[in-house]
Amino acid sequence: MHTKIYEVKDGDFIVSNNPEKLDIDVVHGFLTTSYWSAGIEQKVVERAIRGSVCFGLYHLKTQIGFARVITDFISFGYLADVFILEEYQGKGLGSFLIKTIKNHPSLAQLRKWMLATKDAHSFYEKFDFIAIPNPQDYMECRPVIEINE
Repeated sequence: MHTKIYEVKDGDFIVSNNPEKLDIDVVHGFLTTSYWSAGIEQKVVERAIRGSVCFGLYHLKTQIGFARVITDFISFGYLADVFILEEYQGKGLGSFLIKTIKNHPSLAQLRKWMLATKDAHSFYEKFDFIAIPNPQDYMECRPVIEINE
């Protein structure tokens, strides 16, 4: 999914949604070891990227972070696969990435954002994310398929 190229710089760091800059090996390398997509195959990551608005975080020209948004550009955006490589964590770069995403001209007017996290609730609260007030109003469907199919 492609939108107009949007880039924001902060010193030697840049967030960009330019798909040509993405280093799929970096993205896959992190995701395959993450708790939410352990063992995911690269072809699945590539397919997810094609169906999302993706943002890379770069130090100079080296990719050090990533996030993607699954959206209809009007009412809903699901923030997924957010990461900053460990050696760059604790420097405010995650905040830079999320702020840039939420300020993207095609995403800034979304009526609702959602995400799932096991361990970063306090981080996302800084960006107005809250626990779902009425979780009984939400449902999910998990077909019995392997993620790598």
